[in-house]
This record gives sequence, structure tokens and C-alpha cells, in this order.
Amino acid sequence: MTLSHAQYQAIAARLTPTGQAFIDGAFCDAADGDKFETVNPATGEVLASVAHCKAADVDRAVAAARRVFNAGTWSRAEPEERKAVLLKIAALVRENAQELAVLESLDTGKTIRDCMDEIGGEVPNFFQWYAELADKTFGKIAPTGPGALALVTREPAGIAGAVLPWNFPLVMAAWKIAPSLAVGCSAVIKPAEQTPLSALRLAALMQEAGVPDGVINIVPGYGDTAGKAIGLHNDIDTVSFTGSTEVGRMFMRYSGDSNLKGVGLEMGGKSPFIVLDDAAMNDALIEHAAMSAFWNGGQNCSANMRQLIAQPLVADFTARIMDRVKSFRLGDPLDPATDIGSMITQDHKTRVMDYIRSGVEEGAQMVTGGDSDLPGYFVEPTVFHHVTPEMKIAREEIFGPVLGIMPVASPQEALAIASDTDYGLHATVFTQDIDRALHMARALPCGTVSVNGFSEGDIKTPFGGYKQSGSLARDNGTEALEQYLQTKTIWIELKTG
Repeated sequence: MTLSHAQYQAIAARLTPTGQAFIDGAFCDAADGDKFETVNPATGEVLASVAHCKAADVDRAVAAARRVFNAGTWSRAEPEERKAVLLKIAALVRENAQELAVLESLDTGKTIRDCMDEIGGEVPNFFQWYAELADKTFGKIAPTGPGALALVTREPAGIAGAVLPWNFPLVMAAWKIAPSLAVGCSAVIKPAEQTPLSALRLAALMQEAGVPDGVINIVPGYGDTAGKAIGLHNDIDTVSFTGSTEVGRMFMRYSGDSNLKGVGLEMGGKSPFIVLDDAAMNDALIEHAAMSAFWNGGQNCSANMRQLIAQPLVADFTARIMDRVKSFRLGDPLDPATDIGSMITQDHKTRVMDYIRSGVEEGAQMVTGGDSDLPGYFVEPTVFHHVTPEMKIAREEIFGPVLGIMPVASPQEALAIASDTDYGLHATVFTQDIDRALHMARALPCGTVSVNGFSEGDIKTPFGGYKQSGSLARDNGTEALEQYLQTKTIWIELKTG
């Protein structure tokens, strides 16, 4: 149920968010007492002081996670028991969705509509879906002769570390926590330092649901303190990271410099939105084009900033997309009428504005957008025309509300430009020809291709990238379980006759 602006503001006024870490079933300060502040990016106001966890705190969290894992309280619990607890988490998230969504909106600058969609729907659905998988993950028996029995079993990997991004804090927490706990792992979670509050609130709900002490630990901190400590820890068995390609490289190095732990990476993107010359130029296409670039203020790894439009359709597309962009409302994220919220920090706003200036300097035509005079860290939805493939804005991930129109003469040119990138996360293709659609989908080197609509798939479909957008690991779907499981062969010699 959508509330009014005043009702969401009233919920915000009642909130008293905790900034303490959650380790071994209790909220606590960092060992050295250090703290940092988390800020509402729409206003610049401080929301809470947060425990700045470092290596000593990660050590304590890992020790708790290892103790309970070895005891088998969760790792060897009946799968039906884990299922029941995860289902209870889903129910508690639904019961507290409005509070969680307001907390998320305040901490991120995301619109309350988006937060309600995510936390009222996607987050509890993840816990429910992986709960239902907890008692449906099977091993197998390998074929042998009569003299042996070969069992192939799946076991929890052990201690799972997860390092989360700031753009979808609670969704990403669910992406990592639900499958790892479903298979029996214990977990140590580092939320992004910009957005720690919803993950800490989730910890309390998980404890209420019956997750044993030590199974889930939340250690807020910076990347070069808590994040690095997780990456280098010799008693963490696997790490799942979502964030920038630059930091993903660090986690690969951390693994090599420590215990060679498994590392699952979901990183950046420079995703194309391709409109072929036979596409139906209608309101639905324009809506997908606009949302692919401006959803969450463009702060999305699969944002389709590069919009490759067949030359005969460019004029019509540009006119229509301009009309849609001008209708977007920028403003208070707690107002349900707001379409686009703020950038996450002043530094990030500056980074986005630097890309916009670069586009102008390199010769692209900015037809709308730019800086905003609103208080907080806002950037107007920005559209560039006459973008060419060599421009910085066409090659680097902007992570802001910027759409670039790139005319193409043929499907072959569109495919060549779309593929000429270090990234390979996502692509969208619009065409009415099924043969063309399948040809493009098979030829595009990326993890997800959406045809005739911008979509990342859903909970049932794996999400991850090719090239420098990710590793072989995948989030979502049954494939997500692979990050948190080990395979064991049990070979039994049998007497015959």
C-alpha cells in the first residue's frame, strides 16, 4: 500500500536507526570505539553514527561464525528447520516493509516508490524462494560397476563473506544472505559505508526469526578496513562481492594473498540499448528506454546509457524520449510523486557532473539535463545526442542519470559498437523479427540480454556478467547456490557375490 508524503515523513520522524555492528547475536560498537557518520544524500543531514569495524571486529565475527558452523547448529540443521526460519524472515520483512523502505530511502536517496517495490516485494521473495530450495538441493549417485557406490554430495562451503554495494543495499543483502543461509553457511556481511542502516535492521529481524547467534554478522566499515579484512581473512571460505570492477580486482588479489578462497564477482557495466530499424516506435519502447537509463538515477550496474538507435528512427526516438524525460520529477525521495532521487554522495555527484562536462567537451550535444539547484546531491536527468563510440561517456561507466543517443546504420554496426567494451553485463534489443532478436542475443557477449523490454530477469534467472563485469559466479536462480556449496565424492568399495 502506498502512503502519502506526510505519512512517510511521519514514519521517518519515528525512526531511531542503530549504527552498531551485529556480531555473535548482539549489537556492539567497534572494538576501538571508532565511528563514522551516514548521511541522508537528499538533504546532507546526518542520520546516524555507525561503528567503523576493522580487522579486529571481522576477526570476532568470523570466530563466531566458525564456532556455530562447526557446532552444526545451523550448518547441520534439518533443511526443513532452515526453511522455516528463512520463511519467518520473509514474513517479518513484509510486516516491517514500510519502516525498512523509509530507512532505505533516507540512507540512499532512492525514491520511496522504488524502496517499497524492492522491500515490500523483492527482498522477502528472495528469502521465501531460497527457503523453498533449502530442502530441494540434491546430490547424486554416479554410475559405477557392482563393486562400488559413488555418492556425490553437496555441503555448505563454510563461512561466507559478502561485500555489498550502496545502490541496492537491502536487495543485495538478500541476494547474498538468503542462498548462503539456505545451504547452511554462516555469513559475515559488510554493507557499503554509505548505506549500512537497512542491513543492520535486517539483522534484528533475522534474530527475531530464529537465526542462531553467530550465523549472521554485520560489520559496517570502509572498503580498506572491513572489506579488505574480509578479503584477506584466512578463515573465510568464500566471498561474494558486488561493486566496481576496480575493487573486484582487489578481492581477486586478496584471495591469492590469503587462503585462495572462492570469489564471486558482480561488477560494472556499460550496457547497450539497441533499437533496430524494424522496431515498433511506441510508448512502451520509450518507457523502457527511459527507465533503462534513469531508473534509480542511473545508479545501476546494468543501466543502458548507450542507446544505439537505427538511423531512420533517430529523430522520432529523440523527440519522444525528450518528452518522457521532461516529465520526470526530481525531488524529495519520501514523496511518492518523485521519480528520481539524489546521487549517493557529493563526491559521486561531482563524478557524474565531470562525465557530463566531458561529453560536452568531446562534442556530444547535451539536449537536456545537467546540475540541479536542489539541496542535497541531485543531478537532472541528462540526454546527449550525437554520441560517438570513442567518447569517454560512451566507454566508461557513469553511474548517473545520463542517456546517450548513438545513431547506427545497420544491425552489424550496432552489434560491433555494443560489443566493443571491457564490460559484458547486460543488453537490451528491440526488433519485431525473431531471427534478428535471437541472432543479436546470441552474439552479444554479456550475461543477460533482454528482448523488447528492459529487464534483468527475475529471482529464477541467474544474474552476472562476462568479461570485466563479473566472474563465473552468478547471483539469483539456483545458480546462486553454487557460490556457497562444495562438492564431495564419497567412494565406497562393495563386496560382490
